[in-house]
Amino acid sequence: MDEAAVRKLLDQLTAGELVADDVVRRLRTLPYTDLGYATIDSHRELRQGVPEAVYGPGKSASHCVGIVGELLSSSSGPVLLSRASEEQINAVTTAHPGARVTATTVVWRPAPERESDPVLVVTAGTADLPVAEECQATLGGLGFASRLIADVGVAGVHRILDRAAELQRAPAVVVVAGMEGALASVVGGLTAAPVVAVPTSVGYGSSLGGVTALLGMLASCASGLVVVGIDNGFGAAFAIHRLLA
Repeated sequence: MDEAAVRKLLDQLTAGELVADDVVRRLRTLPYTDLGYATIDSHRELRQGVPEAVYGPGKSASHCVGIVGELLSSSSGPVLLSRASEEQINAVTTAHPGARVTATTVVWRPAPERESDPVLVVTAGTADLPVAEECQATLGGLGFASRLIADVGVAGVHRILDRAAELQRAPAVVVVAGMEGALASVVGGLTAAPVVAVPTSVGYGSSLGGVTALLGMLASCASGLVVVGIDNGFGAAFAIHRLLA
């Protein structure tokens, strides 16, 4: 249920196409829809401009089919399924065709692309690409064009310095880095645009599965970085949405 749907209900009531009982019945599902195994936040698109997203892990394929179907019927905006397994993807795309599948991210009804320069998604290494891919797929679903700059970590700092002009033109930058996470500070010092840093679990020994990169990004000397959780490319894209939408 979004603003357009509420307005349509009111217009239909005013025009006599619906009676008050019909409108009340439809509005009962405005706060949430109880499917028994899941409670769908039908009101989220009205509050935030984007429907609830579906996180795949821990859900059965049939539950994913049901939740996605409810979101598609109760909203008009993009519907996203993240971190989906092959079984889940096969089930939901069969039941609800027309999806855009990028690795483990599935998007129905992507938002119209916004008129702006692309958001840059920058990775320290090629091992960070799966997280960057999730971020780009989510950005596309939310209507943001993006461009990837891959494998420009600080071990060869000249690689990112050569892209300084692009960084300065971008409306926002997502930095995806593991190991010690230093790339976020470098990028944060090269551009005035909002920078969202994503620590990844890439690294050896004392990288501690991404904790070292996370703490390094949180302690960055580049003021004002936004830092999301480890491997959370999805969350970085939604942070960009909140910053720019």
